[in-house]
Amino acid sequence: MESPVDRATERLRRHPVAVDMAFAGAVWFFAVLLPVDSYWESRNIAFLVGTLMVLPLAWRRRAPIAAGAAVVAVGLLELLVSPDFLAANVAVLMTVYALAAYAPRWAAQAGLGAGLVGALLAAMRYWNYDVTTSVAPVALAIGVSVVASWALGNLRRARLEQLAALQERAQLLELERDQEMRLAATTERARIARELHDVVAHSLSVVIAQADGGRYAGKADPAAATDALEAIAATGRQALTDMRSLLGVLREGGGEEYAPQPDVAAIPALVEDVRASGLDVDLIVEGEPQPLPAGPQLAAYRIVQESLTNVLKHAGPASRAWVRLQWRPDALELSILDDGRGASAALISAHGTSADGNGQGLRGMQERARLHRGRLEAGPRHGGGFGVHAALPYGSRR
Repeated sequence: MESPVDRATERLRRHPVAVDMAFAGAVWFFAVLLPVDSYWESRNIAFLVGTLMVLPLAWRRRAPIAAGAAVVAVGLLELLVSPDFLAANVAVLMTVYALAAYAPRWAAQAGLGAGLVGALLAAMRYWNYDVTTSVAPVALAIGVSVVASWALGNLRRARLEQLAALQERAQLLELERDQEMRLAATTERARIARELHDVVAHSLSVVIAQADGGRYAGKADPAAATDALEAIAATGRQALTDMRSLLGVLREGGGEEYAPQPDVAAIPALVEDVRASGLDVDLIVEGEPQPLPAGPQLAAYRIVQESLTNVLKHAGPASRAWVRLQWRPDALELSILDDGRGASAALISAHGTSADGNGQGLRGMQERARLHRGRLEAGPRHGGGFGVHAALPYGSRR
């Protein structure tokens, strides 16, 4: 909890002009008004010069150089017209402090020099009875006071510079935090875009293939049309479930539970669904399955899903496809091949990006592979068709 002293300090810090004016008024009251009667013969001069000496303290922080110049001018006027050394000269020490704390370095050095010269002139002007017993000790005492005020001002300057450095660091950290949040949001949007593309593109491709097959088979084989409609319904329900699971991360509350993300074990079922859509596709699994984190497993599933979706859309009628999973000693290798005639032209443009969806499918597969320190290559096959090859490392072993 904030203490009353802290609250008062914060209020004073928010009104520096009022604080400086009040401070100058207090100095004027104690250093000019109260001792004015002690100057018997020069009361009016002491009041006028003392007031002019203290007045610049009202802007000592806002304009320290101007305040210092005004005090120097009034000090010279005092040496000329005042027969007494005034108590208002305490304003000189305060001005030297302000120059050291708030003014540029050159002004602080100039203020120190002016203060030391003023100490010598004041000692010679008002204590000229004996150079050895009066002038020298007085000049030394005033000079020490000037140096002490200047040193305290330097300490204040160091403190202000430290606070400014801390504020700048806090601002940089806040800016860095905002940038990290924006990057995280961008990354999450890209991930959601890839997931949406995979779910929607694959499901719609299966639905379209089943609808076309059911339409052609409806007249000759009603049972086949019924099977096609059932497959369309099942695919739609699965797509809706996947969509709800994906969009669940955008909802607030966190009370809902969703099915786990698909993994490598779900690839055979994916191949069966595609085969049921009319594409002749074979699945080949080689090697013993190895432990693989959830992220690379989802990436493997999505790569196979996207590749088969592209085969459905672009490979042409009566095409064949092969999905091969190779559990190698250091990585899972995926190969999705087809012998279709339209894949290369549809997927790869002159710049090496996909013509479908602004390259979202192929680019998404490449990003998934790179995200898990893997690699992915895609391109036309010799003799026709298209091939996708990916490798996903298992990760560190213990």
